[in-house]
Amino acid sequence: MSETVPDRAQSAIRHGGDLGRARQLFPDAPEPWIDLSTGISPHSYPHSPIPASVFARLPEPCALDALKEVAARAFAAPSPANVVAAPGTQMLMPLLAQLALERGARRGAVLSPAYAEHARTARMAGLPVTEVLAVENLQACDYAVVINPNNPDGHVTERSKLLSLAGAMREKGGLLVVDEAFIETGCGESLGGDVASEGLVVLRSFGKFYGMAGIRLGFAVAHPDLAGELEARLGPWAVSGPALHIATQALADDEWKNAVRGRLRQDAERLNDALRHASLAVVGGTPLFTLVRDARAPDLFRHLAQHGILTRIFDERPGDIRFGLPGTEDEWLRLETALSSFEAGEEIRA
Repeated sequence: MSETVPDRAQSAIRHGGDLGRARQLFPDAPEPWIDLSTGISPHSYPHSPIPASVFARLPEPCALDALKEVAARAFAAPSPANVVAAPGTQMLMPLLAQLALERGARRGAVLSPAYAEHARTARMAGLPVTEVLAVENLQACDYAVVINPNNPDGHVTERSKLLSLAGAMREKGGLLVVDEAFIETGCGESLGGDVASEGLVVLRSFGKFYGMAGIRLGFAVAHPDLAGELEARLGPWAVSGPALHIATQALADDEWKNAVRGRLRQDAERLNDALRHASLAVVGGTPLFTLVRDARAPDLFRHLAQHGILTRIFDERPGDIRFGLPGTEDEWLRLETALSSFEAGEEIRA
């Protein structure tokens, strides 16, 4: 391995999933790379074949209506009118901050540590945002964000606290955004059925649990008035025909969903065992990712990258490193071997 790789090379990889940048920083790493830097399930939904006409035509409004109806049942929303489908929840974050500003919001806060895009996109929309460490400290703002279960540590905020906060936001004309991107794994209680009143928006991701992040699909569950405003800003044909075809099947497939939840729990147990066997402290996570805290985290990141394994590390918390799930037995063995060699103090030489 070239010794010109900077000590903090990981800072050049802003988000998980950037294998192209990882290959540039670690050109001697073996292929194929194993991407453990995201919380995306390695078990993709086995959808039916997509008809050629779905690619050739603009998405039909009736197909979007069908997806919203299925999604409303899956998320326990009051009705399809409460559901907004979008090309990923990433697209909804700045829209929600903009709407909050237009409704009079002046101070935002995110329960941290958290997925950094919530704060970044809100600031980009012009809303000042601070990061707080306790859910009670969100009461002082009029735009609040809670990730539940949290990314990257898997912390679950109690439903009663979130409902109390939503009520406080409603009274002052503010907005609570609860990002439930990882709740499909069975961690925590969804607030999707509690959006009949204003003051609360629930975000749901599709790609993570269903292992299909590439189709770019996410949802907002909200009061119909707010849902209508979001849809107007997204415009027509916001969700692709292939995404409509796949997600309408997947969200209705409870048998597959339950089976995969069990499989993910088994995978998470194997991952945590491998990490502990390497003398690494597991401090949190969900069935889709595990967070480790260790002073050697930057060294571990580089060691694994030299073995062609990409993990997620955080500049603002240099002792934290997050692991997603391997997908095949070969990937599991490569990870376990690399962890063992790190624990033994072995290095890859150029």
